[in-house]
Amino acid sequence: MSGKAKTGSWRLMLVAIAAIVEITVTVTLLNYFYTQFAWIETLLRVASLLIVLLLIRFSRHLSSDLMWILLIIVSPIFGTAAYLLLGANLALGATYRSIVAETERAKPLYGERQENLAAAEAEIPDLAGQLRYLAREGFPTYRNTGFSYYGLGEEGFPHMLEDLEQAKRFVFLEYFIIEPGIMWDSMLEVLVRKADEGVDVRVLYDDIGSVGTLPASYARELEARGIKCEPFNRVNPIVNIFLNHRDHRKVLVIDGEVAYSGGINLADEYINAVIKFGHWKDNVIRVTGEAVWSYTVMFLSMWNALRHDTEDYALFRVEPLPGEPDGFVCPYAVTPLTDDKCGQDVYLNIVNQAHGYCYIVTPYLIIDTDMQNALILAAKRGVDVRIVTPGVPDKKVIWDITRSYYASLIAGGVRIFEYTPGFVHAKIFVADGQVATVGTLNLDYRSLYLHFENGTLLADSRVVEEVARDVREIIGASHEMALEESLFGLRHEFAASVLRLLAPLL
Repeated sequence: MSGKAKTGSWRLMLVAIAAIVEITVTVTLLNYFYTQFAWIETLLRVASLLIVLLLIRFSRHLSSDLMWILLIIVSPIFGTAAYLLLGANLALGATYRSIVAETERAKPLYGERQENLAAAEAEIPDLAGQLRYLAREGFPTYRNTGFSYYGLGEEGFPHMLEDLEQAKRFVFLEYFIIEPGIMWDSMLEVLVRKADEGVDVRVLYDDIGSVGTLPASYARELEARGIKCEPFNRVNPIVNIFLNHRDHRKVLVIDGEVAYSGGINLADEYINAVIKFGHWKDNVIRVTGEAVWSYTVMFLSMWNALRHDTEDYALFRVEPLPGEPDGFVCPYAVTPLTDDKCGQDVYLNIVNQAHGYCYIVTPYLIIDTDMQNALILAAKRGVDVRIVTPGVPDKKVIWDITRSYYASLIAGGVRIFEYTPGFVHAKIFVADGQVATVGTLNLDYRSLYLHFENGTLLADSRVVEEVARDVREIIGASHEMALEESLFGLRHEFAASVLRLLAPLL
Protein backbone atom coordinates (compact mmCIF):
# COMPACT_ATOMS: atom_id res chain seq x y z
CA MET A 1 0.00 0.00 0.00
CA SER A 2 1.32 3.48 -0.92
CA GLY A 3 1.99 6.16 1.69
CA LYS A 4 -1.01 8.16 0.47
CA ALA A 5 -3.29 5.14 0.68
CA LYS A 6 -2.06 4.40 4.21
CA THR A 7 -2.71 8.03 5.21
CA GLY A 8 -6.20 7.80 3.77
CA SER A 9 -6.90 4.54 5.57
CA TRP A 10 -5.79 6.05 8.88
CA ARG A 11 -7.98 9.11 8.31
CA LEU A 12 -11.02 6.90 7.65
CA MET A 13 -10.19 4.70 10.64
CA LEU A 14 -10.01 7.74 12.94
CA VAL A 15 -13.34 9.00 11.62
CA ALA A 16 -14.90 5.56 12.15
CA ILE A 17 -13.56 5.37 15.72
CA ALA A 18 -14.81 8.89 16.48
CA ALA A 19 -18.24 8.06 15.03
CA ILE A 20 -18.50 4.87 17.10
CA VAL A 21 -17.49 6.77 20.25
CA GLU A 22 -20.00 9.54 19.57
CA ILE A 23 -22.87 7.14 18.91
CA THR A 24 -21.91 5.01 21.95
CA VAL A 25 -21.86 8.04 24.24
CA THR A 26 -25.18 9.27 22.91
CA VAL A 27 -26.86 5.87 23.26
CA THR A 28 -25.38 5.40 26.75
CA LEU A 29 -26.71 8.75 27.90
CA LEU A 30 -30.12 8.11 26.39
CA ASN A 31 -30.22 4.65 27.96
CA TYR A 32 -29.26 6.10 31.38
CA PHE A 33 -32.00 8.71 31.29
CA TYR A 34 -34.37 6.11 29.86
CA THR A 35 -33.87 3.82 32.89
CA GLN A 36 -33.64 6.55 35.55
CA PHE A 37 -36.50 8.80 34.62
CA ALA A 38 -39.91 7.50 33.61
CA TRP A 39 -40.82 10.68 31.75
CA ILE A 40 -37.72 10.28 29.56
CA GLU A 41 -38.92 6.82 28.56
CA THR A 42 -42.30 8.25 27.60
CA LEU A 43 -40.67 11.13 25.74
CA LEU A 44 -38.40 8.81 23.73
CA ARG A 45 -41.27 6.51 22.81
CA VAL A 46 -43.38 9.46 21.70
CA ALA A 47 -40.42 10.92 19.78
CA SER A 48 -39.73 7.62 18.03
CA LEU A 49 -43.40 7.25 17.10
CA LEU A 50 -43.55 10.81 15.75
CA ILE A 51 -40.39 10.30 13.69
CA VAL A 52 -41.81 7.13 12.14
CA LEU A 53 -45.15 8.81 11.40
CA LEU A 54 -43.42 11.84 9.85
CA LEU A 55 -41.22 9.61 7.69
CA ILE A 56 -44.25 7.68 6.46
CA ARG A 57 -46.30 10.84 5.93
CA PHE A 58 -43.77 12.97 4.07
CA SER A 59 -41.39 10.52 2.40
CA ARG A 60 -41.55 10.55 -1.39
CA HIS A 61 -39.12 7.65 -1.56
CA LEU A 62 -40.19 5.32 1.21
CA SER A 63 -37.79 2.57 0.15
CA SER A 64 -34.83 4.71 1.17
CA ASP A 65 -36.43 5.60 4.53
CA LEU A 66 -37.45 2.04 5.40
CA MET A 67 -34.15 1.44 7.17
CA TRP A 68 -34.81 4.25 9.65
CA ILE A 69 -38.42 3.18 10.22
CA LEU A 70 -37.48 -0.41 11.05
CA LEU A 71 -34.48 0.61 13.14
CA ILE A 72 -36.57 2.99 15.25
CA ILE A 73 -39.37 0.44 15.70
CA VAL A 74 -36.99 -2.37 16.69
CA SER A 75 -34.85 -0.21 18.99
CA PRO A 76 -36.43 3.13 19.96
CA ILE A 77 -33.36 4.27 21.93
CA PHE A 78 -30.62 3.37 19.47
CA GLY A 79 -32.76 4.03 16.40
CA THR A 80 -33.87 7.46 17.58
CA ALA A 81 -30.33 8.40 18.59
CA ALA A 82 -28.87 7.27 15.27
CA TYR A 83 -31.57 9.11 13.34
CA LEU A 84 -31.07 12.34 15.31
CA LEU A 85 -27.31 12.14 14.68
CA LEU A 86 -27.38 10.97 11.08
CA GLY A 87 -30.78 11.84 9.70
CA ALA A 88 -32.17 14.94 11.34
CA ASN A 89 -29.30 17.43 11.57
CA LEU A 90 -28.75 18.04 7.87
CA ALA A 91 -30.10 21.59 7.97
CA LEU A 92 -27.68 22.46 10.79
CA GLY A 93 -24.55 22.04 8.66
CA ALA A 94 -22.81 25.11 7.29
CA THR A 95 -21.89 23.25 4.10
CA TYR A 96 -25.54 22.35 3.57
CA ARG A 97 -26.74 25.92 4.04
CA SER A 98 -24.06 27.31 1.75
CA ILE A 99 -24.79 24.86 -1.08
CA VAL A 100 -28.55 25.40 -0.82
CA ALA A 101 -28.12 29.18 -0.96
CA GLU A 102 -25.71 29.10 -3.90
CA THR A 103 -27.82 26.58 -5.82
CA GLU A 104 -30.81 28.90 -5.50
CA ARG A 105 -28.71 31.88 -6.59
CA ALA A 106 -27.47 29.97 -9.63
CA LYS A 107 -30.86 28.72 -10.84
CA PRO A 108 -31.86 31.79 -12.88
CA LEU A 109 -28.35 31.99 -14.34
CA TYR A 110 -28.84 28.82 -16.39
CA GLY A 111 -31.39 30.84 -18.35
CA GLU A 112 -34.40 29.67 -20.33
CA ARG A 113 -34.48 28.39 -23.88
CA GLN A 114 -38.20 28.51 -24.60
CA GLU A 115 -37.56 28.58 -28.34
CA ASN A 116 -35.73 25.26 -28.09
CA LEU A 117 -38.55 23.72 -26.08
CA ALA A 118 -41.03 24.92 -28.66
CA ALA A 119 -38.90 23.40 -31.42
CA ALA A 120 -38.73 20.11 -29.50
CA GLU A 121 -42.54 20.12 -29.11
CA ALA A 122 -42.86 20.40 -32.88
CA GLU A 123 -40.05 18.05 -33.93
CA ILE A 124 -40.06 15.34 -31.23
CA PRO A 125 -43.40 15.53 -29.38
CA ASP A 126 -42.89 12.10 -27.76
CA LEU A 127 -39.63 13.24 -26.12
CA ALA A 128 -40.52 16.85 -25.39
CA GLY A 129 -42.09 15.95 -22.04
CA GLN A 130 -38.69 14.88 -20.70
CA LEU A 131 -37.21 18.23 -21.72
CA ARG A 132 -40.15 20.11 -20.18
CA TYR A 133 -39.54 18.25 -16.92
CA LEU A 134 -35.85 19.21 -16.89
CA ALA A 135 -36.75 22.82 -17.69
CA ARG A 136 -39.02 22.88 -14.64
CA GLU A 137 -36.09 21.56 -12.61
CA GLY A 138 -34.10 24.56 -13.85
CA PHE A 139 -32.06 23.03 -16.69
CA PRO A 140 -32.47 24.50 -20.18
CA THR A 141 -32.52 22.59 -23.44
CA TYR A 142 -30.02 23.58 -26.11
CA ARG A 143 -29.68 22.79 -29.76
CA ASN A 144 -26.95 20.17 -29.94
CA THR A 145 -24.18 21.74 -32.00
CA GLY A 146 -21.33 19.58 -30.81
CA PHE A 147 -21.43 16.22 -29.02
CA SER A 148 -18.79 13.50 -29.23
CA TYR A 149 -19.10 10.13 -27.52
CA TYR A 150 -16.10 7.97 -26.61
CA GLY A 151 -16.87 4.45 -25.48
CA LEU A 152 -13.66 4.03 -23.46
CA GLY A 153 -11.78 6.32 -21.11
CA GLU A 154 -8.56 5.82 -23.06
CA GLU A 155 -10.33 7.00 -26.22
CA GLY A 156 -11.55 10.23 -24.67
CA PHE A 157 -8.47 11.06 -22.58
CA PRO A 158 -6.22 12.22 -25.47
CA HIS A 159 -8.91 14.69 -26.54
CA MET A 160 -9.11 16.02 -22.97
CA LEU A 161 -5.35 16.63 -22.99
CA GLU A 162 -5.47 18.24 -26.43
CA ASP A 163 -8.19 20.67 -25.37
CA LEU A 164 -6.39 21.47 -22.11
CA GLU A 165 -3.35 22.48 -24.15
CA GLN A 166 -5.53 25.07 -25.92
CA ALA A 167 -6.85 26.68 -22.72
CA LYS A 168 -6.41 30.46 -22.61
CA ARG A 169 -8.77 31.80 -19.92
CA PHE A 170 -9.92 29.21 -17.40
CA VAL A 171 -10.08 25.50 -16.64
CA PHE A 172 -12.54 24.00 -14.15
CA LEU A 173 -12.27 20.38 -12.94
CA GLU A 174 -14.72 18.68 -10.56
CA TYR A 175 -14.15 14.96 -9.93
CA PHE A 176 -14.95 12.36 -7.30
CA ILE A 177 -11.53 10.66 -7.47
CA ILE A 178 -8.12 12.05 -8.37
CA GLU A 179 -5.12 9.74 -8.14
CA PRO A 180 -1.52 10.45 -9.17
CA GLY A 181 -0.42 8.31 -12.10
CA ILE A 182 -0.17 8.41 -15.85
CA MET A 183 -3.56 10.11 -16.33
CA TRP A 184 -3.54 12.73 -13.59
CA ASP A 185 0.19 13.47 -13.82
CA SER A 186 -0.19 14.19 -17.55
CA MET A 187 -3.07 16.54 -16.86
CA LEU A 188 -1.37 18.18 -13.89
CA GLU A 189 1.71 19.00 -15.96
CA VAL A 190 -0.48 20.91 -18.40
CA LEU A 191 -2.52 22.57 -15.64
CA VAL A 192 0.57 23.86 -13.82
CA ARG A 193 1.97 25.24 -17.06
CA LYS A 194 -1.34 26.89 -17.88
CA ALA A 195 -1.56 28.41 -14.40
CA ASP A 196 1.94 29.85 -14.91
CA GLU A 197 0.64 31.41 -18.15
CA GLY A 198 -2.15 33.17 -16.26
CA VAL A 199 -4.99 30.72 -16.92
CA ASP A 200 -7.47 30.51 -14.02
CA VAL A 201 -7.21 26.82 -13.05
CA ARG A 202 -9.55 25.40 -10.39
CA VAL A 203 -9.78 21.86 -9.07
CA LEU A 204 -12.58 20.48 -6.90
CA TYR A 205 -12.37 16.89 -5.66
CA ASP A 206 -14.30 14.82 -3.15
CA ASP A 207 -12.35 14.32 0.06
CA ILE A 208 -13.69 10.83 0.78
CA GLY A 209 -13.59 9.77 -2.87
CA SER A 210 -9.88 10.64 -2.92
CA VAL A 211 -9.06 9.79 0.70
CA GLY A 212 -7.04 6.73 -0.30
CA THR A 213 -5.31 8.44 -3.23
CA LEU A 214 -4.44 11.96 -2.06
CA PRO A 215 -2.87 13.26 1.16
CA ALA A 216 -4.87 15.56 3.42
CA SER A 217 -2.56 18.42 2.40
CA TYR A 218 -3.11 18.01 -1.35
CA ALA A 219 -5.24 21.14 -1.78
CA ARG A 220 -2.47 23.24 -0.23
CA GLU A 221 0.08 21.56 -2.50
CA LEU A 222 -1.91 22.54 -5.60
CA GLU A 223 -2.45 26.07 -4.32
CA ALA A 224 1.32 26.41 -3.89
CA ARG A 225 1.68 25.50 -7.58
CA GLY A 226 -0.76 28.18 -8.71
CA ILE A 227 -3.87 26.00 -8.95
CA LYS A 228 -6.91 26.95 -6.89
CA CYS A 229 -8.20 23.85 -5.14
CA GLU A 230 -11.09 22.92 -2.87
CA PRO A 231 -11.81 19.48 -1.37
CA PHE A 232 -15.53 18.78 -1.08
CA ASN A 233 -16.78 18.22 2.46
CA ARG A 234 -13.58 17.24 4.23
CA VAL A 235 -13.53 14.10 6.34
CA ASN A 236 -14.78 15.13 9.77
CA PRO A 237 -14.68 12.96 12.91
CA ILE A 238 -17.92 14.54 14.15
CA VAL A 239 -20.90 12.43 13.07
CA ASN A 240 -22.93 14.39 10.56
CA ILE A 241 -25.28 13.20 7.87
CA PHE A 242 -23.62 15.50 5.37
CA LEU A 243 -20.55 13.28 5.51
CA ASN A 244 -22.76 10.71 3.77
CA HIS A 245 -23.45 13.09 0.86
CA ARG A 246 -20.55 13.13 -1.56
CA ASP A 247 -19.69 15.06 -4.73
CA HIS A 248 -19.75 12.30 -7.34
CA ARG A 249 -19.83 14.65 -10.36
CA LYS A 250 -17.34 14.52 -13.22
CA VAL A 251 -17.03 17.85 -15.03
CA LEU A 252 -14.21 19.48 -16.99
CA VAL A 253 -14.84 22.93 -18.52
CA ILE A 254 -12.26 24.67 -20.72
CA ASP A 255 -12.68 28.39 -21.53
CA GLY A 256 -16.47 27.99 -21.52
CA GLU A 257 -16.16 26.51 -25.01
CA VAL A 258 -15.63 22.80 -24.34
CA ALA A 259 -16.96 20.54 -21.60
CA TYR A 260 -16.24 16.93 -20.74
CA SER A 261 -18.19 14.54 -18.56
CA GLY A 262 -19.10 10.85 -18.48
CA GLY A 263 -18.20 8.04 -16.12
CA ILE A 264 -14.43 8.36 -15.76
CA ASN A 265 -12.58 9.71 -12.77
CA LEU A 266 -8.99 10.94 -13.03
CA ALA A 267 -7.13 7.74 -12.20
CA ASP A 268 -5.26 5.16 -14.26
CA GLU A 269 -7.77 2.28 -14.05
CA TYR A 270 -10.30 4.48 -15.89
CA ILE A 271 -8.07 4.47 -18.97
CA ASN A 272 -6.93 0.85 -18.49
CA ALA A 273 -3.36 1.95 -17.74
CA VAL A 274 -3.71 -0.09 -14.53
CA ILE A 275 -5.76 -3.29 -14.38
CA LYS A 276 -7.62 -3.83 -11.10
CA PHE A 277 -10.86 -5.61 -11.97
CA GLY A 278 -10.31 -6.84 -15.50
CA HIS A 279 -11.05 -4.58 -18.44
CA TRP A 280 -12.53 -1.26 -17.26
CA LYS A 281 -15.44 -0.26 -19.50
CA ASP A 282 -16.32 3.41 -19.17
CA ASN A 283 -17.10 6.42 -21.34
CA VAL A 284 -16.35 10.09 -21.98
CA ILE A 285 -18.49 12.75 -23.65
CA ARG A 286 -17.27 16.02 -25.18
CA VAL A 287 -19.71 18.90 -25.60
CA THR A 288 -19.31 22.22 -27.42
CA GLY A 289 -21.75 25.02 -28.15
CA GLU A 290 -24.22 26.80 -25.88
CA ALA A 291 -24.71 23.76 -23.64
CA VAL A 292 -21.24 24.28 -22.13
CA TRP A 293 -22.74 27.14 -20.13
CA SER A 294 -24.76 24.69 -18.02
CA TYR A 295 -21.59 22.82 -17.03
CA THR A 296 -19.94 26.15 -16.16
CA VAL A 297 -22.83 27.16 -13.88
CA MET A 298 -22.89 23.66 -12.39
CA PHE A 299 -19.22 23.93 -11.40
CA LEU A 300 -19.33 27.52 -10.16
CA SER A 301 -22.37 26.91 -7.97
CA MET A 302 -20.46 24.23 -6.06
CA TRP A 303 -17.21 26.17 -6.08
CA ASN A 304 -18.74 29.38 -4.73
CA ALA A 305 -20.64 27.44 -2.06
CA LEU A 306 -17.49 25.77 -0.75
CA ARG A 307 -15.41 28.95 -0.99
CA HIS A 308 -18.25 31.03 0.52
CA ASP A 309 -17.85 33.39 -2.42
CA THR A 310 -20.33 35.34 -4.55
CA GLU A 311 -18.29 35.49 -7.72
CA ASP A 312 -20.03 36.83 -10.81
CA TYR A 313 -20.87 33.92 -13.12
CA ALA A 314 -21.09 36.25 -16.12
CA LEU A 315 -17.30 36.67 -16.06
CA PHE A 316 -17.04 33.13 -17.46
CA ARG A 317 -19.68 33.32 -20.17
CA VAL A 318 -18.43 33.25 -23.76
CA GLU A 319 -19.89 33.18 -27.23
CA PRO A 320 -20.51 29.52 -28.11
CA LEU A 321 -18.60 27.77 -30.84
CA PRO A 322 -20.66 27.39 -34.01
CA GLY A 323 -21.77 23.97 -35.15
CA GLU A 324 -24.31 22.10 -37.21
CA PRO A 325 -27.51 21.43 -35.23
CA ASP A 326 -28.14 17.77 -34.47
CA GLY A 327 -31.08 17.34 -32.16
CA PHE A 328 -31.19 18.61 -28.58
CA VAL A 329 -28.97 18.38 -25.51
CA CYS A 330 -29.71 19.10 -21.85
CA PRO A 331 -27.03 18.87 -19.14
CA TYR A 332 -28.53 18.51 -15.66
CA ALA A 333 -27.33 18.45 -12.07
CA VAL A 334 -28.58 16.16 -9.31
CA THR A 335 -28.63 17.17 -5.64
CA PRO A 336 -29.64 15.27 -2.49
CA LEU A 337 -30.84 18.49 -0.85
CA THR A 338 -34.35 18.52 -2.33
CA ASP A 339 -37.27 16.10 -2.36
CA ASP A 340 -37.19 15.98 -6.15
CA LYS A 341 -34.86 13.22 -7.32
CA CYS A 342 -34.06 14.52 -10.79
CA GLY A 343 -31.66 11.70 -11.68
CA GLN A 344 -34.13 8.92 -10.93
CA ASP A 345 -36.96 10.85 -12.62
CA VAL A 346 -34.98 11.17 -15.85
CA TYR A 347 -34.28 7.44 -15.79
CA LEU A 348 -37.92 6.58 -15.05
CA ASN A 349 -39.15 8.82 -17.85
CA ILE A 350 -36.90 7.03 -20.35
CA VAL A 351 -38.12 3.61 -19.21
CA ASN A 352 -41.79 4.60 -19.12
CA GLN A 353 -41.71 6.25 -22.56
CA ALA A 354 -39.73 3.54 -24.37
CA HIS A 355 -41.53 1.74 -27.20
CA GLY A 356 -39.04 -0.61 -28.86
CA TYR A 357 -36.03 -1.02 -26.60
CA CYS A 358 -34.42 0.38 -23.48
CA TYR A 359 -30.79 -0.51 -22.74
CA ILE A 360 -29.21 0.25 -19.37
CA VAL A 361 -25.59 0.02 -18.29
CA THR A 362 -24.75 0.43 -14.61
CA PRO A 363 -21.96 -0.76 -12.29
CA TYR A 364 -24.40 -1.15 -9.39
CA LEU A 365 -28.05 -2.20 -9.37
CA ILE A 366 -29.72 -1.31 -6.07
CA ILE A 367 -33.17 -0.02 -6.94
CA ASP A 368 -36.42 0.84 -5.22
CA THR A 369 -39.88 -0.55 -6.01
CA ASP A 370 -40.68 2.35 -8.37
CA MET A 371 -37.78 1.47 -10.65
CA GLN A 372 -38.35 -2.30 -10.39
CA ASN A 373 -42.01 -1.92 -11.32
CA ALA A 374 -41.22 0.45 -14.20
CA LEU A 375 -38.65 -1.94 -15.69
CA ILE A 376 -40.95 -4.97 -15.41
CA LEU A 377 -43.95 -3.06 -16.75
CA ALA A 378 -41.94 -1.89 -19.76
CA ALA A 379 -40.87 -5.47 -20.47
CA LYS A 380 -44.44 -6.72 -20.15
CA ARG A 381 -45.72 -4.18 -22.66
CA GLY A 382 -43.20 -5.49 -25.19
CA VAL A 383 -40.17 -3.25 -24.72
CA ASP A 384 -36.81 -5.02 -25.06
CA VAL A 385 -35.36 -4.07 -21.66
CA ARG A 386 -31.73 -5.06 -21.09
CA ILE A 387 -29.47 -4.24 -18.15
CA VAL A 388 -25.70 -4.70 -18.17
CA THR A 389 -23.80 -5.03 -14.88
CA PRO A 390 -20.17 -6.00 -14.13
CA GLY A 391 -18.89 -9.53 -14.52
CA VAL A 392 -15.98 -8.73 -12.19
CA PRO A 393 -17.01 -6.78 -9.07
CA ASP A 394 -15.05 -3.96 -7.48
CA LYS A 395 -17.03 -4.36 -4.22
CA LYS A 396 -18.18 -7.90 -3.47
CA VAL A 397 -20.93 -6.87 -1.01
CA ILE A 398 -22.46 -4.42 -3.49
CA TRP A 399 -22.23 -7.06 -6.24
CA ASP A 400 -24.14 -9.51 -4.04
CA ILE A 401 -26.90 -6.95 -3.51
CA THR A 402 -26.94 -6.20 -7.26
CA ARG A 403 -27.38 -9.87 -8.07
CA SER A 404 -30.21 -10.20 -5.56
CA TYR A 405 -32.42 -8.17 -7.93
CA TYR A 406 -31.84 -10.44 -10.92
CA ALA A 407 -34.45 -13.12 -10.25
CA SER A 408 -37.47 -10.80 -9.90
CA LEU A 409 -36.42 -8.72 -12.91
CA ILE A 410 -35.73 -11.74 -15.14
CA ALA A 411 -39.03 -13.33 -14.09
CA GLY A 412 -40.70 -10.06 -15.12
CA GLY A 413 -39.18 -10.16 -18.61
CA VAL A 414 -36.08 -7.99 -18.13
CA ARG A 415 -32.87 -9.38 -19.61
CA ILE A 416 -29.74 -9.15 -17.44
CA PHE A 417 -26.17 -9.33 -18.78
CA GLU A 418 -22.87 -9.44 -16.91
CA TYR A 419 -19.86 -7.90 -18.65
CA THR A 420 -17.49 -10.85 -18.89
CA PRO A 421 -14.15 -9.05 -19.54
CA GLY A 422 -14.26 -7.10 -16.30
CA PHE A 423 -15.86 -4.11 -14.61
CA VAL A 424 -18.34 -1.86 -16.39
CA HIS A 425 -18.36 1.62 -14.82
CA ALA A 426 -20.36 3.45 -17.52
CA LYS A 427 -23.79 4.84 -16.61
CA ILE A 428 -26.05 4.79 -19.67
CA PHE A 429 -29.75 4.77 -20.48
CA VAL A 430 -30.62 4.66 -24.18
CA ALA A 431 -33.97 3.98 -25.81
CA ASP A 432 -35.41 3.58 -29.31
CA GLY A 433 -32.48 5.27 -31.05
CA GLN A 434 -34.03 8.58 -30.02
CA VAL A 435 -32.96 9.43 -26.49
CA ALA A 436 -29.96 8.71 -24.26
CA THR A 437 -28.47 9.99 -21.05
CA VAL A 438 -24.82 9.58 -20.09
CA GLY A 439 -23.38 10.79 -16.82
CA THR A 440 -22.29 9.90 -13.32
CA LEU A 441 -25.47 8.40 -11.84
CA ASN A 442 -25.24 4.75 -10.88
CA LEU A 443 -28.51 2.88 -10.55
CA ASP A 444 -28.25 2.71 -6.76
CA TYR A 445 -29.37 4.55 -3.64
CA ARG A 446 -26.19 6.53 -3.19
CA SER A 447 -26.28 8.10 -6.64
CA LEU A 448 -30.04 8.56 -6.80
CA TYR A 449 -30.63 9.80 -3.23
CA LEU A 450 -27.39 10.79 -1.47
CA HIS A 451 -24.78 12.14 -3.90
CA PHE A 452 -24.30 15.24 -5.99
CA GLU A 453 -24.31 13.97 -9.57
CA ASN A 454 -24.63 15.17 -13.15
CA GLY A 455 -25.98 13.80 -16.40
CA THR A 456 -26.41 14.86 -20.01
CA LEU A 457 -29.58 14.05 -21.94
CA LEU A 458 -29.38 13.76 -25.71
CA ALA A 459 -32.52 13.64 -27.87
CA ASP A 460 -33.12 13.17 -31.60
CA SER A 461 -29.40 13.13 -32.37
CA ARG A 462 -27.28 10.88 -34.55
CA VAL A 463 -25.02 10.35 -31.54
CA VAL A 464 -27.81 8.45 -29.75
CA GLU A 465 -27.29 5.60 -32.18
CA GLU A 466 -23.54 5.67 -31.42
CA VAL A 467 -24.39 5.23 -27.73
CA ALA A 468 -26.79 2.39 -28.56
CA ARG A 469 -24.13 0.72 -30.72
CA ASP A 470 -21.64 0.94 -27.85
CA VAL A 471 -24.14 -0.75 -25.52
CA ARG A 472 -24.79 -3.50 -28.06
CA GLU A 473 -21.03 -4.15 -28.20
CA ILE A 474 -20.96 -4.38 -24.41
CA ILE A 475 -23.86 -6.83 -24.51
CA GLY A 476 -22.02 -8.85 -27.15
CA ALA A 477 -19.11 -9.25 -24.72
CA SER A 478 -21.39 -10.20 -21.83
CA HIS A 479 -23.03 -13.30 -20.42
CA GLU A 480 -26.82 -13.30 -20.24
CA MET A 481 -28.05 -14.48 -16.85
CA ALA A 482 -30.74 -17.18 -16.86
CA LEU A 483 -33.37 -17.31 -14.14
CA GLU A 484 -31.94 -20.49 -12.63
CA GLU A 485 -28.51 -18.79 -12.34
CA SER A 486 -30.11 -15.97 -10.36
CA LEU A 487 -31.50 -18.13 -7.55
CA PHE A 488 -28.79 -18.17 -4.88
CA GLY A 489 -30.23 -20.17 -1.98
CA LEU A 490 -32.03 -19.31 1.25
CA ARG A 491 -29.00 -18.20 3.29
CA HIS A 492 -27.71 -15.97 0.51
CA GLU A 493 -31.16 -14.46 -0.07
CA PHE A 494 -31.57 -13.70 3.65
CA ALA A 495 -28.17 -11.99 3.78
CA ALA A 496 -29.00 -10.03 0.64
CA SER A 497 -32.31 -8.92 2.16
CA VAL A 498 -30.52 -7.56 5.23
CA LEU A 499 -27.94 -5.81 3.05
CA ARG A 500 -30.72 -4.29 0.94
CA LEU A 501 -32.16 -2.74 4.07
CA LEU A 502 -28.79 -1.12 4.79
CA ALA A 503 -28.27 -0.09 1.15
CA PRO A 504 -28.74 3.66 1.83
CA LEU A 505 -25.58 3.55 3.99
CA LEU A 506 -23.44 1.31 1.76
